[in-house]
Amino acid sequence: MSEGTLYDKVWDRHRVTELPTGQDQLFVGLHLVHEVTSPQAFGMLKERDQEVAFPERTHATVDHIVPTGNRDRPYSDEAAESMMAELEENVRGSGIDFSDPDSGNQGIVHVIGPEQGLTQPGMTIVCGDSHTSTHGAFGALAFGIGTSQIRDVLATGCVAMEKQKVRKIEVTGELGEGVTAKDIILTIIGELGTDGGVGHVYEYAGEAIENLGMEGRMSICNMSIEGGARAGYVNPDETTYEWLKETDAFADSEKFERLKPYWESIRTDDDAEYDDVVTIDGSAIEPTVTWGTTPGQTAGITEPIPDPEDLPEEDRDTARRAQKHMRVEPGDTMEGYDIDVAFLGSCTNARLKDLREAAAFVEGREVADDVRAMVVPGS
Repeated sequence: MSEGTLYDKVWDRHRVTELPTGQDQLFVGLHLVHEVTSPQAFGMLKERDQEVAFPERTHATVDHIVPTGNRDRPYSDEAAESMMAELEENVRGSGIDFSDPDSGNQGIVHVIGPEQGLTQPGMTIVCGDSHTSTHGAFGALAFGIGTSQIRDVLATGCVAMEKQKVRKIEVTGELGEGVTAKDIILTIIGELGTDGGVGHVYEYAGEAIENLGMEGRMSICNMSIEGGARAGYVNPDETTYEWLKETDAFADSEKFERLKPYWESIRTDDDAEYDDVVTIDGSAIEPTVTWGTTPGQTAGITEPIPDPEDLPEEDRDTARRAQKHMRVEPGDTMEGYDIDVAFLGSCTNARLKDLREAAAFVEGREVADDVRAMVVPGS
């Protein structure tokens, strides 16, 4: 196995060949499928009279269209019911494991993989969803792919990709009170921009990252694509292994012990070279929110909202429109602004630890009459 970063090692181990396009053909260790992006891909297979090449490496869930309220079938939304029925038919005909709503395992596609132990270090993971980067928290290379690529993975177990540069983002020091993983990634995107990661994958490292639990690491890797990166990952360590031991996939301890040496071997070497290194002082990060309409328009809770005229020229018009839409004023801080809706739960933050932290904050309090509060667990 080659020396260097985790990205280099896992990429080289899964590289099948170089294609005439200059891309590499990568073997896929886990293909996650959901109801929104898969119907056309399955349809293409049927048109070509092809079968799913590796159903045992494919796992499906219904993610985006399951109603939050009444789940009686058929769903009241005809489009949702149609997508659900089509996914059911496709997985049934292909022998693919399916976490359906009646299984007790259904949930956000980026949550159930880690929850069930399907997501493991050193894997290549793909899904027709941009936030597939979430799985990089376990030391996997995880990529969102398009419909034609979903078809290719179903048919061949491989995907064509261009290799990216690797940027190490080292977050040093200890986080302050009330500062979470979401604040870290918003700070990173605020500093580097929403297109700062184009052409790169991000390796997250440093004391502040290493001290995070798996939930926090997932939140950071999830939003790598909001920063323009193709993927993001954290090297596997004892925190990773303790999580995996608690999943059903590793009820057999022999399997865990057999795989751990490989997981250890793909960690980035101490003397690995990067294409770029960015260092951020984690102790200086404060609770961070977006004052605008993109993750790049962020500020610490006590920092002034910027004047558009002080921003680079290419960002000024977007900032003006965002501030008008959000009804915020330059020079103000976000602290004290009223909110209309409090939503707890998304593919970035929808895990049990996230909900427990929110519950601890609202304990003994009531939702204001003019605020709508919603909670949607990841699974």
